[in-house]
Amino acid sequence: MKDKSSISPKTQFCALIGNPVGHSMSPAIHNAAFAATGQDFVYVACQVEDVAGALTGMRALGNFRGMSVTIPHKIEVMQHVDEISETDRAIGSINTVICDNGKLRGLGTDGPGALKALTDAGVDLTDKTVLMLGCGGASRAIAFTLANRSELAELVMLDIDKEFLQGLTSDLQQKTDKQISSAVMTESSIGAAMAKSDIIIQCTPVGMHPKENGTLVPAELFRAGQVVFDVVYNPLETRLLQEAKAAGCITISGVEMFINQAILQFEQFTGIDAPTEVMRNVVLKELGV
Repeated sequence: MKDKSSISPKTQFCALIGNPVGHSMSPAIHNAAFAATGQDFVYVACQVEDVAGALTGMRALGNFRGMSVTIPHKIEVMQHVDEISETDRAIGSINTVICDNGKLRGLGTDGPGALKALTDAGVDLTDKTVLMLGCGGASRAIAFTLANRSELAELVMLDIDKEFLQGLTSDLQQKTDKQISSAVMTESSIGAAMAKSDIIIQCTPVGMHPKENGTLVPAELFRAGQVVFDVVYNPLETRLLQEAKAAGCITISGVEMFINQAILQFEQFTGIDAPTEVMRNVVLKELGV
């Protein structure tokens, strides 16, 4: 965080909006990156229910540069920006808003961040069946990115919310050329999907601090060699990942996606290269590693 004495009317500020936001490490990671690169920026977390009001405030405040958007606002926020790329519009969710002289530009960094996490772990999606648990904003971004930028064989979607599930399934079927299947999330559907999936991506808040004991997948359903990626990053190793690792699975922590998407956001906020190692070290320190 910037020293209070160095904050001036010229200081640009960025914010995280969501509900809740108390668990977020975004302020720590971005403020450390601003300090390391000498940027006259500050970043704060704001619990927000009124998304339209928050975006109106962003337009009105001359030094409001950027906004990170988290649960549950990644879909609704699209209604209140001026410009979204065709790719992100097709995805149907964004997690970043940039303010250029009162004009709001929305984009997503979750999908590219998740794909990089998989690639960095040596995962080849070619001809693989990918199971995605949850159909919210992050899931939409990841699903569209994988469908458009890999040669996966099938994408299987599960969610307890039938409306979200049908909406995302229909969008993927219409806007991508991949095989898409879906089912309402139950013990039976999880079991059937796990039996045929090579890669499992957990895209719900289940297992997030402070409710670390939560998991959607019974431990006996894991098979050695499966790839299990949990987008939850606090704790660093969720119960899902612990049980998957014990079963011989390749595991990927959500911290990788979090760092990757934060790097992309920083570069959008500032226009300069991000101090990658500084940002990674801050996150790991916050997680007690």
